[in-house]
Amino acid sequence: MSSESSRSRIPEAVLARAPKVLLHDHLDGGLRPATVAELAEQTGYEALPTADPVELGRWFRDAADSGSLVSYLETFAHTCGVMQTEEALVRVAAEAVEDLAADGVVYAEVRYAPELFVERGLSLDAVVEAIQAGFAEGERRVAAAGGRIRVGTLLCAMRQHARALEIAGLAVRYRDAGVVGFDIAGPEDGFPPTRNLDAFEFLRTNNAHFTIHAGEAFGLASIWEAIQHCGAERLGHGVRIVDDIKTDSDGTVHLGRLAAYVRDRRIPLEICPTSNVQTGAARSIGEHPIGLLARLRFRVTVNTDNRLMSGCSMTSEFAALSEAFGFGLADLEWFTINAMKSAFLDFDRRLDIINTVIKPGYAALR
Repeated sequence: MSSESSRSRIPEAVLARAPKVLLHDHLDGGLRPATVAELAEQTGYEALPTADPVELGRWFRDAADSGSLVSYLETFAHTCGVMQTEEALVRVAAEAVEDLAADGVVYAEVRYAPELFVERGLSLDAVVEAIQAGFAEGERRVAAAGGRIRVGTLLCAMRQHARALEIAGLAVRYRDAGVVGFDIAGPEDGFPPTRNLDAFEFLRTNNAHFTIHAGEAFGLASIWEAIQHCGAERLGHGVRIVDDIKTDSDGTVHLGRLAAYVRDRRIPLEICPTSNVQTGAARSIGEHPIGLLARLRFRVTVNTDNRLMSGCSMTSEFAALSEAFGFGLADLEWFTINAMKSAFLDFDRRLDIINTVIKPGYAALR
């Protein structure tokens, strides 16, 4: 990586001011613990392990540190449980925008599965409209405080269910109202992306963008199917691509055909370091494949995944990576520009954010 890589660790105060781009962040994985507790009381949700915000935040992080994606996903029963009214959805979405802006994020794509918020009778359309209203309110608050952030929405279908085509239609219907793309989420093992080929065909014929969770809990087959059968533009996580990379004892690196294809085609990897450690996709931050993937110049991006469950922010992810791998500001700027280039936003606006926000922002930090 850059010549800065050998320098001392970047102060967190500097990292906090760095402009950031976030492509992989789940709305129901980023609530404030206090908001979870308050919404539980307001909506009559009685299954929380504790109502104390500090203890609750700790519980979410501890429960997510299981080493299993399936166990990790179980924590979402509580956040989704309190997000079943329009008022709750508006509040959670607005607060997410405020929290991301406070962390220096200038562009974010926040994703959620509308089908998870209909338990109390909301329609899928009502869910999308409430969350879009919340994002708009959050952007208004940030602008009023002198900040700047733009948020796009990704609608997820749960891969273990059978509503992908329906959710894909929803994404296309609302793409002029802030929904920038589609995703499938949920347990990878046993639920390959090819179960949803009709949804991906529909999206392609409608010139719609989509990413696919692949290469997190399952290996190369998941990545191969996501790209070659489904046509994914980006890979949600994608860290298991390292299974197709071999390193000799002398340090010589050999890319298999799939890894070479992903790198050559510049397919973005939505890497979420802390989350990957929690779900067992990596043993530690220091052993995370992002070091090798960045050195080999894959299209690496850095993301939070679930800020509540992982107890993380973009700033803390940058800090952990800088400490573990010696990444300097030039490296972090590269990750950020990678992400902005890969955003599901039109070319002119991507270029504008790179040239007027990201590059000047990093230049000011040097």
